[in-house]
Amino acid sequence: MAGRTVRVRGLPAGLPPDRLADKLTIHFLRSRNGGGDIAEVRVLPGPPPCALVTFEALEVAQRILKAKNHMLAIGEKHYPLEVTAHVVELSPDEVARSRQLLPAG
Repeated sequence: MAGRTVRVRGLPAGLPPDRLADKLTIHFLRSRNGGGDIAEVRVLPGPPPCALVTFEALEVAQRILKAKNHMLAIGEKHYPLEVTAHVVELSPDEVARSRQLLPAG
């Protein structure tokens, strides 16, 4: 999943997560938006809400990140989206475990 997931901010509040996930899926599937096949869309509760969109291919995520001015249309309203690379943050326990695996030097 590394590199294939983007974080999306600027989502409208008050929309049910399943409807928001459907709208994001439609937006990011469209080739005119740089999109492609999606593996998963997870809407994270806010406020403000955000979403993680994981694409099947790394190239699609890279295209999405390069594209400017993502605009999500819901009814008559348009919401400018902020799309950034999703960086997995390690918990302190995971950091400690990874340090134990490194050779002393």
